[in-house]
Amino acid sequence: MSRKLFGTDGVRGRANTAPMTAEMALRIGEAAGRYFRRENGGVHRVVIGKDTRRSGYMFETALTAGLTSTGMSVLLLGPVPTPAVGLLTPSMRADVGIMISASHNPAEDNGIKFFGPDGFKLSDEVEAEIERLVETGVEPAQAQNIGKAKRIDDGRFRYQERVKSTFPTNMRLDGMKVVIDCANGAAYRAAPEVLWELGADVIAIGDEPDGFNINRDCGSTKPQSAAARVVAEGADVGICLDGDADRVIIIDEKGEVADGDQIMALMAAQWAAEERLRGGTLVATVMSNLGLERFLQGKGLRLERTGVGDRYVVEAMRAGGWNLGGEQSGHIVMTDYATTGDGLMAGLQFLAAMTRTGRRASELARNFEPVPQMLKNVRFGAGQLPLETDGVKAAIASAETELNGKGRLLIRKSGTEPLIRVMAECEDKVMLEAVVDRVVEAVQDVV
Repeated sequence: MSRKLFGTDGVRGRANTAPMTAEMALRIGEAAGRYFRRENGGVHRVVIGKDTRRSGYMFETALTAGLTSTGMSVLLLGPVPTPAVGLLTPSMRADVGIMISASHNPAEDNGIKFFGPDGFKLSDEVEAEIERLVETGVEPAQAQNIGKAKRIDDGRFRYQERVKSTFPTNMRLDGMKVVIDCANGAAYRAAPEVLWELGADVIAIGDEPDGFNINRDCGSTKPQSAAARVVAEGADVGICLDGDADRVIIIDEKGEVADGDQIMALMAAQWAAEERLRGGTLVATVMSNLGLERFLQGKGLRLERTGVGDRYVVEAMRAGGWNLGGEQSGHIVMTDYATTGDGLMAGLQFLAAMTRTGRRASELARNFEPVPQMLKNVRFGAGQLPLETDGVKAAIASAETELNGKGRLLIRKSGTEPLIRVMAECEDKVMLEAVVDRVVEAVQDVV
């Protein structure tokens, strides 16, 4: 069946607008409850976390109603990072975990993403079956079998202890000044507390959520405020998370930004040197810079590329037996420690490298020279299919011909927002800009 609800990372959209309505959340809860509820007796349990969006209350309540109506008991974690749900689902012997978040999107959006009993995101096949159950409807449980809900107070603390356990034993951050930008999101309490408990001098920003300021001019997608604060405070490093804390961007002491590609390059080289990088392979998406691939090749390592979305990175990692992967946007997945991208864990790995080597952030954050890359987004309206028009197809074909042997072009529809993403790489910056602009103009002409 064709998927109408689920994108590359769960169900996502503007709150109170289809599909992200309370009614739909209720139906999704019913469908998920029916799919994951075991019929052989015993406890049927789901954990639900959320970020700091005002609409999270609405969706939390609706999902809880749907789930309990099918006999699932619900444990409400409150505001926690997405990776905390991935961790706590198997830890608390839950049948399924749910995170209510639209990640890096603005506060007006929200989303619902699932984790299976093993803590990993669901496969396309499972999501398709849940979607089928949403469409067909499910039978509610008998009155005596209705589930119950309760709030769990220690979920965040369990997560924080797990994160700290990934930091090298007997290593401390004493004397290190760290700016942490929490994006007014899910890690606004967890991230500063973990860093402080490990000994850092912590300067927290983006740690005053009001329900509407998540990701607003802060976090991994807007690192300028954190960069300015690092320089102003004379900090050693800055760590920028996104709204649900599964992404990270590093700011060096000069205020320069290092994206996920640079962080992965550092970690892959270090893990390979320590004989920890399984199969000598790093997994990343088609969006990662060609410079990263060349860097790895120079060290005798390989880059395995996947489609866009950290869940596809994780699927490839599990299939290939590899333990390090991620995205240029800052998802860093370390399956030795976590089941999904974890911005705080990855940030700690960077701080550990600084501590271990005694080198400054600027020395560790620039591992390769990126091939010039340009990404532009074009927003389209409901029902529009710009990539299927003849004019856009012709523009793309012309661009590919021009870049042949000189670079690469990637055109895709975002799985989380109504955007067409136009990305190209080319050593010739003039050609790069001209090619991207022509494709963007062709898309804009039909939207």
